[in-house]
Parts: sequence; C-alpha cells; structure tokens
Amino acid sequence: MPALPPLPLPPALPGKPPRSRRPGPARAPARPRARARRAGRALALAGLCTALTTALTACGAGLEEQAPGGKGGLVVGSAGFTESQIVAELYAGVLSKAGFRASVKKVKNRELYEPELEKGRIDVVPEYAATLAEFLNAKAHGPDADPVASPNADRTLQALRRLAEPRGLKVLEAGRAVDQNAFAVSRDYAAKHHLKTLTDLGKSKQRITVAAGDECETRPFCRPGLEKTYGIDVRGIDPKGVGTAQSKQAVKDGKDQLVLTTTTDATLDQFGLVLLEDDKRLQNADNIVPVVNAKDAGDAKVARALDRLTRVLTTEDLTELNRKVDRDRLKPHDVAEQYLSRKGLV
Repeated sequence: MPALPPLPLPPALPGKPPRSRRPGPARAPARPRARARRAGRALALAGLCTALTTALTACGAGLEEQAPGGKGGLVVGSAGFTESQIVAELYAGVLSKAGFRASVKKVKNRELYEPELEKGRIDVVPEYAATLAEFLNAKAHGPDADPVASPNADRTLQALRRLAEPRGLKVLEAGRAVDQNAFAVSRDYAAKHHLKTLTDLGKSKQRITVAAGDECETRPFCRPGLEKTYGIDVRGIDPKGVGTAQSKQAVKDGKDQLVLTTTTDATLDQFGLVLLEDDKRLQNADNIVPVVNAKDAGDAKVARALDRLTRVLTTEDLTELNRKVDRDRLKPHDVAEQYLSRKGLV
C-alpha cells in the first residue's frame, strides 16, 4: 500500500512562536539512554552495598578470636562417656563466650586423645588429676613405676604438672568437682554373696567379668588394681564402655558381674545396681581439671575463661548433669548450655 502524504501542520497561534512538533519516532532513542543511566546507577548502588556488606562481615569476623597459637579455633577433646562429653561442652561454651571459636571433638579414650593433645590437634581436654598423673607416669617411667598420685589433691596436681610440662601440656587450676572410678554390682548379686566392699568381692572368690572400656586391661586402677589390691579374680573385660547403658544392662542381666562406672553415675538405681566401697582406696581423688596444649591454648585468656567454670562446678552439679543426659535423654550440648546460662557463665 502506498504511504499516505503527511498531514499539514496547524497554523501558529497569534502572538506565540510556533512550537516544533517532533515526530514520535524521534523520542525513542532518549528512553533506552535513560533506562541505561538508571540501570547504571542501580548497579553502582548494588556494588556499593555489596562492598559495605563484605567489609562489615569481615569486621564482624575479626571480633571472634583465633587460638593463641594462631591456627584458628580451639578444639576441645571429649572421651567417649557422658560426663566427659558434658564437661567438654561446658568448656566450649565458656571459651566461645570469651570470644574463641570453640568446637568439641569426641575421641574414644585417653590413650587416643592424649597424644593428639601433645601434638596440638586437640587444644583442651577435661581431665581427672590422679588418673592423668598415673597415665603420664606410666608413659614416662613404665607400667611398674611407683605411684605419684594420692588422695591429696594438691600433691597430685604438683606431680601431674611435673609430668605434663615436658610434654608441652599445661595443667590449669582444679576445682571442687571430683569424680572417681567406681565399681558396681547388681543388688541381687550383692545380696547373694554378701558384698558391700571390693574387699568382700575379693574374699568371695567369685570369677567375674568387668563391663568397662577395653583400656581397663592395662589401667592400674582397673583390672590390675582389682587383682593386686583386692585379689579379685577377673576372668575378662567386656568392652562396652565406662558407665554406659550397655555396660550396666549387661550387669543387670547377669552377663557381666561388675561394671566400671563413676561416683557421679546418676542412673545406677534404674539398673538395680549398687556401688561397692573402695575400702582400700585404690582410687585417688580425681579432681576435674582443664589440661591444655601450652603452645596453642596456654595463654591467660583461655585460663581465665576455664577458671570461671572450674570455680562454680561441683560434684553434685556433675551428678545432676549426668542424670539429665543418661536418664532424661537430653543432649550433652543442650544440658551444658542450660547449666552455663543458669550459672550466669554465658
């Protein structure tokens, strides 16, 4: 179809200069340019916001401290039983409150985590003064070394520090919380053989299997101590763990006769078990004490954070915390968090 001729412009009004009427297509180029300018401003603003966000994030990250050794966060070691897991979570909580990045690493037993502590792969562990002292004593002087631990907490800590320092370990202050190894039997077994003490068990001449960790075979306060100090006829070790539900159930069911647990075990009644008195004091006073890798966690700020907890924690607290995990089935992390909040430590 041929194009139509253009319409004529209207005449100008009198007294006013004629206005130029631009054809519609002439305005089109202005719109993309405007949109481009607006898009450019939006991109610039977004870039500025991103830069500011990154800077603020970096500033926030700087508020969380690295470990004193400069390697990053602090790793708190935990052995494979309830109480150790709870106290490790307590340590991580107070360290986090002090500004450190703290995490918990569960390791089966002392034979595995202590070398990791020396190497700096673990930075902090909750320990038991007398037990660790004898462990390091045997490492340094052999399994037949004269004992260095005793029921006296101060002397035991002094001995522990002498053994720990050459290994690059620092022993912090111990508190009032004490937990010792303990041995329990079922109520029925105790009644049948007239047992109240470990001496009674030795005199009964019963052959027994001990439900415990596999390290009980060589620990001086476990199988060797039961045999040497009390004359107990230990037939073998059933490696179900220290004070675990499986260990206690095995004794309740009669599969095993003796279970290695602790004096703060809060669930013995549930399994119908009773503690036998350590009447010859095979077990020494085991105050709970933080032990750290001196290079990576040996500065004063770490010690101050852990000391705040050490001064508050009691043996009764430990028993109650164990009960919440073992009986009430709460998680160690949650139990620790509630305790720290209740005591005003976080």
